[in-house]
Amino acid sequence: MSVTPVMSKQQDVSASGPAPTSKSPLLSTPDTVNFFGSQIGDESVINYSYTDSPWKILQKDIYYFFYYIWALPHIILPFRPADSGALSELSPTSGNIFCIFVHTILVILQLGFILVLLPLALFIPLWMTILLTAALLVVNGLLCNLLNGSDNESEFIFHSDPQYAKPDQPRFAHEQWVFLNGVAVGSHWMKSNLNRLALTFGRPIVGIHNRTSGIVFDVIECLVQRSLSYATEDIRVCYRIMKEKLYDPRYSKVVFIVHSQGGIEGGLVLDWLLQELPQNLLSKLEVYTFGNAANHFNNPFHTVGNQAKAERRPLMGAQDAVGAVGLSEEKFEKEHYKGDHANDGHYHAPNGLDHRRPPTPTSPPLLNTNADQNHMPVVETPISKAPTTRPARAIRTIEHYAHTTDFVALWGVIHFATTPLASNMIPRFLGRLFAYECPNGRGGHQLVQHYLDGMFPLERDPVTGRFVGTKENGNAFMESYVTVCSSKKRSLNGNKACKREDVLGSWLDTLEADDGDEDGKMHMITGDSASLVRQKMGLCEQKVQVKELSRLWKYRNGRIPKDKPPLLKVGVDGAVRNATL
Repeated sequence: MSVTPVMSKQQDVSASGPAPTSKSPLLSTPDTVNFFGSQIGDESVINYSYTDSPWKILQKDIYYFFYYIWALPHIILPFRPADSGALSELSPTSGNIFCIFVHTILVILQLGFILVLLPLALFIPLWMTILLTAALLVVNGLLCNLLNGSDNESEFIFHSDPQYAKPDQPRFAHEQWVFLNGVAVGSHWMKSNLNRLALTFGRPIVGIHNRTSGIVFDVIECLVQRSLSYATEDIRVCYRIMKEKLYDPRYSKVVFIVHSQGGIEGGLVLDWLLQELPQNLLSKLEVYTFGNAANHFNNPFHTVGNQAKAERRPLMGAQDAVGAVGLSEEKFEKEHYKGDHANDGHYHAPNGLDHRRPPTPTSPPLLNTNADQNHMPVVETPISKAPTTRPARAIRTIEHYAHTTDFVALWGVIHFATTPLASNMIPRFLGRLFAYECPNGRGGHQLVQHYLDGMFPLERDPVTGRFVGTKENGNAFMESYVTVCSSKKRSLNGNKACKREDVLGSWLDTLEADDGDEDGKMHMITGDSASLVRQKMGLCEQKVQVKELSRLWKYRNGRIPKDKPPLLKVGVDGAVRNATL
C-alpha cells in the first residue's frame, strides 16, 4: 500500500475553477505544512505550459497576475520582525534605507512611464515621444547603477564575506554552493542574501547577480522570460558558471539555490544543462528554491521504466532511497507491494519494453505509461538487475519552499506545482514542495526577512549577542507536521489528482542524510494505509515533521549529510575519491 501526500484542507488547486480572492488557496492549520511530492503523471486541468504559444502564455500570466493580486502587498509585508538584524532587507540600516528610497523613485518613474507617457504618445509628436522615452531610460539606468554597481561581467559574480563562512574549508572542498537572486536586488541586498545563506549553512556561497531594473521593469522582465524563454545576460553567465562547476572534477556536489525571479532564470539554466551535460555530471546537482516564480521545472526520469515504476508505485519514486536504507528493490517491493505482480520479484515494463533500453519513439507516446491501464503486453525484467544506487531522475534533489501568502510563489510554484495537468504531454513542475501558511502572519516574499528568518531562524550567542548559526530547536516551520492522507482521497470537486512521489519515499531519501544529531524518529500524520506500511518497516510513530523530509535542513550549520556524494567512490583503502572524469 502507499500514501499520497496532499494538502490538509484542500488538495490540488484547479486552474479552471474559482479560487479565493481574500485568502490563500492553500488552507492550512497553524504549525502545519502542506507537502507535495514531485509530480509523476495523470489527468488534470492546466491546459497550457511554457512550450505553448508565447501569446497564450503571456495572456495566462497576466490573468493570474490579477487573479492573485490580493497577495501583492506580501512582497514587502510584514515589515517586522527583522530577526537577522542588518542582513534583513527591511531592517532600518543606512544601506537598506538607501535601497528602498531609490526603488521608490524607480516605481514612481516607471509607473508614470506606463500609465502616463504611453497613452500620451497617441497625442504628441513622435519625436517628443522618442525624446521623453530616451530621457526616462537614461534616468532609470543611472538610478539602477546606484543599486547594481558597474556593468562589467565581473560584477555579476559575488562572494559571501569570510566572517560568515570561512573560505577554503577542507571538509567542503568537494562542494560548490551557488545562489541566483530574485527581483529588485541590487549589490547591497545581494551581499546580505549571500552572507545570510553562508551563516545558515556554514559554507561560502558564490552569487550570480540578477541585476535589477526597478521593481516594475523587473516584473515585465519576468513576463518576457516566462513567455518567451528569453535568456538575459545574467542567465547566460549563470549557465556558463554552473556548467564549469559541474565539469570541474574537484566538485562532487553542486548546490544551486534560487529565489523569486531567480527561479525563472534557474529553470532556464537547468533546461540548458539537461540538454547538454552527461547524466553522471547532472547527478552532482541539487536544487533548492524559495518563492519560485517559474512556470516549469524539468527533471526527467533516466528511463521509461523508472517513470512507469514511479507511476505504479509511488513509494519507489526515489529509487536511490531504497538502497540508502539497506533494502533491495526486490525485498522492498515484496514487503510493501504484495499483489500487483510484486511477489514474483520482477519489474513489469510497459509496452513490452526493457526499462534499461528505451526505444527511439516513432510516434507520440501514450498518455499513460502504466501497462495495466493501456492494456499492453507485459515483459518481465529481473528486478535485481536494476541499479539501486542510481537516482531515478537526472537531478537527484529539487525542493521548493513557498509561503501560501507570497504573491510570487502563488503566481509561480504553487500554481504550477499543485494544479494537475490537462495532458501528460504538458511539461511538469517537478520537485518536492513545502507550502507553508505562517501562523504568525510573516509569510512574505523577501528571502532573508521572510523565508530564511521564518524557516531557518538564527541563534545568538547568549553572552556576545552575535549570530552563531541556525537555531537547532524551537523552529516552528521545521518542527511543523506535514499533513497527508490516504491515496483514496485524491482530489476535490471530482477531479483526479496528479500522481506524485510518495511522502514515505521522500522520507527515505533523507533518512540516510541525517547526521545523527537528532533522535531519528519519524512522525507522520497518515491514514491507515500509511500506518500499515510503517508497521512493516518496524516504525511506530505516526507523524512526520518538515525537518525529517527537508534535505536542505541537513546542511545547516556546516553539517554534511551522511550519504556518499554521487560521484565519489570508496577505494580499496577505504578512502573516498573523485570519479567525475
